Amino acid sequence: MHYNTIMILLLLCCLSACQTKKEINNVQFQAQSYLDTYNSKYRQLTTNDSRAQWTLNTHIVKGDTIAQYQAGLADKAYAKYTGSKDNIDSAKKYLALKDQLTPLQFRQFQVILYNAGNNPEIAGDNVDKRIKIGNQLISLLYGSKFYIDKKAIPIGSIDSMLENSTDLSLRLKAWESSKEIGRSLKTDLDSFRNLLNAVVEPLGYKNFFDYTSESYDLTGDQMAELTNGFVKDIWPLYREIHTWARYELAAKYHQPVPDFIPAQWLPNRWGQDWSQLVKIESLSIDSVLKKHEVEWMPRQGEEFYVSLGFDPLPESFWKNSSLYPVPVDSPFTKNNHASAWHVDLDSDVRSLQSITQTTEYWSTVLHELGHIYYYQSYSIPQVPYILRNGANSGFHEAFGTMIGMASLQKPFLEGRGLIQKGLVVDDTLMLLKEALNSIIVIPWGAGVMTEFEYNLYAKNLPKDQFNKLWWELVKKYQGIVPPGQRGEEYCDAASKTHITSTPAYYYNYSVAKVLQYQFHQFIADSILHQDAHATNYWGQKGVGEFLKKVMSPGASIPWKENLQNNIHSELSAKAMMAYFNPLLKYLQRINKGRNYTLRENFN
Repeated sequence: MHYNTIMILLLLCCLSACQTKKEINNVQFQAQSYLDTYNSKYRQLTTNDSRAQWTLNTHIVKGDTIAQYQAGLADKAYAKYTGSKDNIDSAKKYLALKDQLTPLQFRQFQVILYNAGNNPEIAGDNVDKRIKIGNQLISLLYGSKFYIDKKAIPIGSIDSMLENSTDLSLRLKAWESSKEIGRSLKTDLDSFRNLLNAVVEPLGYKNFFDYTSESYDLTGDQMAELTNGFVKDIWPLYREIHTWARYELAAKYHQPVPDFIPAQWLPNRWGQDWSQLVKIESLSIDSVLKKHEVEWMPRQGEEFYVSLGFDPLPESFWKNSSLYPVPVDSPFTKNNHASAWHVDLDSDVRSLQSITQTTEYWSTVLHELGHIYYYQSYSIPQVPYILRNGANSGFHEAFGTMIGMASLQKPFLEGRGLIQKGLVVDDTLMLLKEALNSIIVIPWGAGVMTEFEYNLYAKNLPKDQFNKLWWELVKKYQGIVPPGQRGEEYCDAASKTHITSTPAYYYNYSVAKVLQYQFHQFIADSILHQDAHATNYWGQKGVGEFLKKVMSPGASIPWKENLQNNIHSELSAKAMMAYFNPLLKYLQRINKGRNYTLRENFN
């Protein structure tokens, strides 16, 4: 080829490359301009909505509808903007240009489209219908009364009966009463499911379970497979616990040992927490906490995080939060469920609590502050407002729960003077009590709840099979059976609040529980070099540096990448099983010679 021809071709290639680079830069510039506008508007609407919801939750005056009205206006404004056709079209347009965007830009457009999925304008009146029937379900759920022998009884009293009573007749009545609400919810749940599916389909989702799984960058099938893997991982220990519990409960109620546990024998309406089967008083710190003013607990919580290397909380946190119970003679009440709030997606962080001087609330305080410090960690210029969230929905709960767990381990409590040094504790019994919550919740959350909702949405489970499938799953995953026939006039799944209030979300709690032990095991092994059952995080700057490294990206990088970068592992319950391995060996000895009724391998 002639020299001049070669030079011309090289020049043309350079010009083409320059043109391509120019086009990419132009796309990125236009995309960023759009994203800046969206982030600004998103933050404004989120702030308005959060402030309205804060008032609605912290200052409840009987008969006052103004707060509800204002919260409703803020909700609608947020929904209208995030679900607008213009935003959907723009997100789709830029997502199709993935190769010309930066990774951070692409991730923001993914979130914009995902945000729209819950209330897309292009779904027409199905959004309004879904909102209406969703509110009906909530109204029915929280407006219903519970009866025993035709006498109204608070749900808290039903829970207390199941936790403490040995009267099997009374337990049966309490359990059956707790399930009655399902009857009135069944028809609306069927309609709600159909509308939830219909709303997300215009954006290309196969069903609502697929839509919620997208927040993990997974399909619904992949989410079901992931959570099923958790059950497989912990099954050997669950099988031992189930066998132990059958014999313990039979002895407690003076009954023959059953093959499967009658639901009304357990201390929880759904069999999701069996920790009441073991009573341990030695690590209670109630008496020590009561020696201090109630304000001491959150201040100690702040001091704990500061000891790890975090900054003190802003003064606005203490000014704007609602941390203590409302006085009995107050003209208003508030929501008593503990929560953390990132009001403006920046520095306005608050917590809603009703702190009392108890061991349980000590852990709750540390848990909620975990959320607050997570908010602060990713509230940095490098993380756009729409990505100021957990790496996935399980991360937030995982860190809060992990810190709460660490704050109750013996070396930590000794170091803070909350228990006497050298206190003798039955470590095996402590581990068993912990497993009766942490292990037990996996077959329930990752198994029963997840597979039921997967079938409900992804498989369009027929209405006349709701209860049949529910009890098949309860027996398969939990080894629990109902006290009698539960036909299709019932809808026992709907007695669980989350089925209607936060649909296709429950697997997040299982993810959080698994992550809790993965992160804790990594911290114990690689940073503290301490026994994971006996750690003391206090003053460990290395722990703080690790937490900041994991927390600070928010949702700006994929959660799988975050895990690999920081703990060099995939999401699995293997760390949880390793933590409870001493208990597995103990129960195998206790159960030797007993009859096992759960299959040896879960598949």
